[in-house]
Amino acid sequence: MVRQWLWFVALAWATSLHAGDEGITPSEIRLGASQVLSGPLGPQTQQYGEGARLLFDAVNERGGIHGRKIRFVSLDDGFDPARAQENTRRLVEQDKVFMLFNSTGTAQTAAVLPYLTEQKTILFGPVTGASGLRNSFNRYVFHVRASYANESERIVSQLKQIGVTRIAFFYQDDGLGKALLGEVRQAVSQQGLPPAVEIKVDPASPDFAAAAAATADAAPQAVIVGTAGLTFPRYVAAVQATSARPVFYGFSVASLDGINRELKDKARGIVLAQIMPSLRNNSIPVVVEYLQHLKEKDPAAVPSASQFEGFVHARLLVEGLRRTGRELNTERFISTMQSAREIAFGRFTARYAPGSHNGSNYVELAIIDAEGRLRY
Repeated sequence: MVRQWLWFVALAWATSLHAGDEGITPSEIRLGASQVLSGPLGPQTQQYGEGARLLFDAVNERGGIHGRKIRFVSLDDGFDPARAQENTRRLVEQDKVFMLFNSTGTAQTAAVLPYLTEQKTILFGPVTGASGLRNSFNRYVFHVRASYANESERIVSQLKQIGVTRIAFFYQDDGLGKALLGEVRQAVSQQGLPPAVEIKVDPASPDFAAAAAATADAAPQAVIVGTAGLTFPRYVAAVQATSARPVFYGFSVASLDGINRELKDKARGIVLAQIMPSLRNNSIPVVVEYLQHLKEKDPAAVPSASQFEGFVHARLLVEGLRRTGRELNTERFISTMQSAREIAFGRFTARYAPGSHNGSNYVELAIIDAEGRLRY
């Protein structure tokens, strides 16, 4: 009898070590995110959230997951790692979330990981492709999107195939920019191409005219743009005002909507890496599902690549929660995801195993056409 009592005490103590388990109630699964919702990156990040909520709302309308509805809270960190840490502590300790979902930023993710690991709380689908966050395995982190290394390899490989040898790399001097710089350097070296000319701006006071002048002086055939938000189109516009005429390549974090809004018809010809399937491909079930939910919510709504990415992140999470079952907790969710090995939504496939939570490596290149749409 004493042994049995001690076993139950030990079990209860072990379970309590997972702070996130308090985010599961008989009727709710609480999720939280620290995201950049203000500033130049704000509009794009808001679209990730809109896509995720589009699915969560549809799931909740059908009764939730095994009788529990999803509640998703987002806090703005202004792209500041210190604020991301504060937000994460609040979400875990005050809001009692089960996990962090779709938090944004490379430096921000790196800043909160030690705390989440200590709390044994899951971070699912962070919006970053940094290799540094993947090379060291963390059982509490589940990546969804392909890595920046995957994207860099695809871009640089394409440049080599078409005979481009003069490359420039433009980036913002922050966590994201430095992560992308490292990936591009490695990809260029692996392909045996000459080192790219590196041009950077201060995120606090970007001098686009000076960056454009440096680009024109380097006379590159192609520029790989390692930034997101409004920095991307404003740099491109500054270069287009010079005599330089390179082809611009961007990463998946670049916002098509923002580029079209700022550049209008001058966005034509920009090539963007995409880590999600084309929204024009109706043969892919998750594309059809997203477009259907979007139309049901607002028949006049325009599909968005960033919104679709948030939707796919949410779709993968919901699939994991469903497979885990009603007896949900942190350890059971981790075990379910690791044993899944492969979760596929048509051409988009995410892979998980006991020693790897890296998700997808799906990357395609798409060019912006005359109508402002991506052609794969």
